[in-house]
Amino acid sequence: MAIVDLVMPKLGESIMEATILRWHKKVGDPIDMDETLLEIATDKVDSEVPSSVQGTIDALLYEENDVVPIGAVIARINTNGILPAEEIIPQPVQEEPAAPVAEVPYQPLEIKLPKLEGAARFYSPLVLNIAANEGISLAELEKIPGTGNEGRVTKKDILQWIQSGGKQEPAIPEGKAPATETRLQPAAVDVKEEIPEQIPEYGDNVEVVEMDRMRKLIAKHMVDSKKTSAHVTSFAECDVTNIVLWREKIKKAFEQQEGEKITFTPLFIEAVVKCIKKHPWLNASVDDDKLIVRKDINIGMATALPSGNLIVPVIKEADFLNLTGLTKKINHLANAARNNKLKPDDTQGATFTVTNIGSFGSLMGTPIINQPQVAILAIGAIKKRPVVVETAQGDSIAIRHMMFLSLSYDHRVIDGALGSTFLSAVVNELESFNVNRTV
Repeated sequence: MAIVDLVMPKLGESIMEATILRWHKKVGDPIDMDETLLEIATDKVDSEVPSSVQGTIDALLYEENDVVPIGAVIARINTNGILPAEEIIPQPVQEEPAAPVAEVPYQPLEIKLPKLEGAARFYSPLVLNIAANEGISLAELEKIPGTGNEGRVTKKDILQWIQSGGKQEPAIPEGKAPATETRLQPAAVDVKEEIPEQIPEYGDNVEVVEMDRMRKLIAKHMVDSKKTSAHVTSFAECDVTNIVLWREKIKKAFEQQEGEKITFTPLFIEAVVKCIKKHPWLNASVDDDKLIVRKDINIGMATALPSGNLIVPVIKEADFLNLTGLTKKINHLANAARNNKLKPDDTQGATFTVTNIGSFGSLMGTPIINQPQVAILAIGAIKKRPVVVETAQGDSIAIRHMMFLSLSYDHRVIDGALGSTFLSAVVNELESFNVNRTV
């Protein structure tokens, strides 16, 4: 029988595990080479895993919703068409009788349990800790009825005593002196049992919605980022009138020539890439006390999904793409994201992130850094406003297309001077856009 192991594939540098969403085959099913065997999910993207060989499913080693490390064997495929291992009936094996073992008489161990001075009975560390935390004295402990072995007080007994206000007071047996009133101190013991947490009450007129897997991952990444980086956000206003007029002038011809619609996003990313070349520390990550400055400029592009979740596909080597190349790459990644067609590699390796919050009407925001990067730029909505325009003939008021830019950066490595300098460079790049430019 030729059995081939199928392993969880490597899905990117930072991805160490994946969740099995659904098996497309069961044990005994035939499968062709490159036919989808299962669907998996990482913290970045969902994808399908094909079979590397043709044969019959011999074993599926994990269940749906299991989290599996990269490189682990997840299934076995029989390439000879022989019945899978689960259907092979093992033959009984004749074993040699074991040699007789000399009998050793059972010797019971004498275990002495500790007792408190002045205590009439033994108390477990858990009961003592609860008593200490609730301020219950040793004398009060002696009054609590015990339902455990030999009348010992259990966790349930002491909790009921506390809830009832300590009203149950059994008579102290004759011949026993009352215990000294000694307040217990919390003991440094390893308590394995925990007092059950109270179920939160939300009221009647509410809807409780369980977060889906992606939303839980996003929540974790956002909280982890805040714990990791010292976030600072700088703001700037930008006059993009030239860009708006230029795009309006060429967008129909561009679509006819290239077969793609040109949005503002490639124009903004083009400007960001030029400024990163001038200020390479914005294209870095932090490793302990080292700053890792990335030579490749890979721009993450935050994209909203129909579900309301967010994903960040990556434009690899954006500095090698012209405006047409950026437009085609951005449109391809955005469409793939919205149709759940992104590949794992499409969301890996970003060195700087741009998020266009203006597409949803926001003027500005304070974006959270996408770890392990050190900066993220938020682009606000473009609005017409009256502004003061400086000319050679003097100042005048004109209607201009204006927008706000927000740059969040990691203050551990980027000071306000560098952050503001980079943001101003992006503004200058956009405001100096040549309205007579050819594509």
